[in-house]
Amino acid sequence: MDEESLVYVEREQLRQLFIEKLTKAGLPAIYANKTADLMLFADERGIHSHGSVRMQYYAERIMKQGINLSPELKFTQTGPSTGTYFGDNTVGHYVAYEAMKEAISLAKSNGIGVVGVREIGHSGAIGYYAQQAAYEGMVALTVCQSDPMVVPFGGTKPYFGTNPIAFAAPRQSGEPLLFDMATTVQAWGKILDARSKHKSIPETWAVDEQGQPTTDPYKVSALLPVAGPKGYGLMMMIDILAGSLLGLPFGKHVSSMYEDLSQYRRLGQFHIVINPAFFGDEQQFLNQITEMVNELHAIDPAQGFDQVYYPGEIQETVKQRYAESGIPIARSIYEYLISDEIY
Repeated sequence: MDEESLVYVEREQLRQLFIEKLTKAGLPAIYANKTADLMLFADERGIHSHGSVRMQYYAERIMKQGINLSPELKFTQTGPSTGTYFGDNTVGHYVAYEAMKEAISLAKSNGIGVVGVREIGHSGAIGYYAQQAAYEGMVALTVCQSDPMVVPFGGTKPYFGTNPIAFAAPRQSGEPLLFDMATTVQAWGKILDARSKHKSIPETWAVDEQGQPTTDPYKVSALLPVAGPKGYGLMMMIDILAGSLLGLPFGKHVSSMYEDLSQYRRLGQFHIVINPAFFGDEQQFLNQITEMVNELHAIDPAQGFDQVYYPGEIQETVKQRYAESGIPIARSIYEYLISDEIY
């Protein structure tokens, strides 16, 4: 995308634009603030598929009452280390954050905290929640389900969702290690980002209505699982943890993100938090994380690479670069953000 089609926005200005648009659409401030945090988290790390490109969708769903604006939220502890958090179909960003706080509390007391999150809307880039636990010195794994938009390995019609998984671990100094991935070659938001920037996509990302690979983002009918049968297996595992285990719709029965924006999503998420102090010497654990990072950095890079990064580190380097240059936003999206338009 050429530079004339981009606008570079300072992070706090962008966050405020998010809040203003969400509240104008009708979202209460407490939910708008957390949603803006998640969107900024994504955009400032170059994960544009989960940032500003989603705003018009969120605003329209809010206006069409596909998000509960007056939820009755409830956390129920079901065992020493387990619980469920009922989100009453409000914005997933806020509920997933609050549920992770409960999982962290359980892990601090009992070594492990496992919390299932029931009936929420889209919750953004889930690495945010794993990192939330890592900031508290915990190791965390979080997964969530999404609507069917991925063809199973060997198939032509979608069944599972992109079903992302995120992992984070604390560091003695510096940002936590954070790895966040969709179980597809690319997330659906990457298709939306390509459309907003009028760019083609690699043929390994998605298929058209006939199940054939396509490079045209406007012809995408379904996505492809990462690493074929391996990604397919992961998305099944995540759907079971974040869906069936919580008594929620599964597979092709999960509600569509875009089909009827007046209907609640009823999505599930699953947080697992581990307290390192319950499993060994906590300081030794942190020392080994530091040693691992240093050893990875010391490996000679392959041709065409400047250095070896640990998984997820590139996003932190993007964040540092954007802190100086501003966050690049498609001009069309920026103009929408500063307008009075809702959808």
